[in-house]
Amino acid sequence: MMQTAIGQTVDDDLLYIKKRMDSISQFSAQLRLDLDVPFIQMPTKNASVTYKKGEEMAFSSEDFVMLPKRGLDFSLNEIFKYPFITVNRGTEVLNGKKVKVLKIIPDDAKSSLALATLYLDVKNKRILASNIISKKDGSYDLQMKYKTVQDILPSHVEVSFAIEKLKIPLNFMGSDTKIDRKQLRDAEVKTGKILMAISEYKIVK
Repeated sequence: MMQTAIGQTVDDDLLYIKKRMDSISQFSAQLRLDLDVPFIQMPTKNASVTYKKGEEMAFSSEDFVMLPKRGLDFSLNEIFKYPFITVNRGTEVLNGKKVKVLKIIPDDAKSSLALATLYLDVKNKRILASNIISKKDGSYDLQMKYKTVQDILPSHVEVSFAIEKLKIPLNFMGSDTKIDRKQLRDAEVKTGKILMAISEYKIVK
């Protein structure tokens, strides 16, 4: 296992997943996005994503004024950017599959993370889900599905988030989106989901 500065260890399965991700120097793909929020009606949107190792994912779309920066990055870059330690919390069953549960504790004050929980598919060496608690932008959950058992990059990602915590401006979704502002004001918990279908990967290793 990898040793950190304070003598703690990082889980071997996670290190192998990181090694698989590190084998990709860059990729691009096409996205189809749908928003699931009770008080917002948004048509399906299309966007593209590009990634270079060590950098945050970059999203672009003619349909959007902007995309939220937090929550959509499934490259693990945010987790691996700074030193961290892991705590093994055993196994759970997630969507019918046995997964290994790890707590990720940042070991550097520069990290934007407060805490993360990862759900590992140990057999296929990839992440099936994560819960990210950030220092400034609230928390969000990601669930990932893959097209084949060999894939390290997902074909579908579901992001659950609290709108007010992520500070997403409601006009980012374009002029064809309808917002029930009364329902928005009255809603006790303003939560929603972004559903991403990812295709046409172009991967450079």
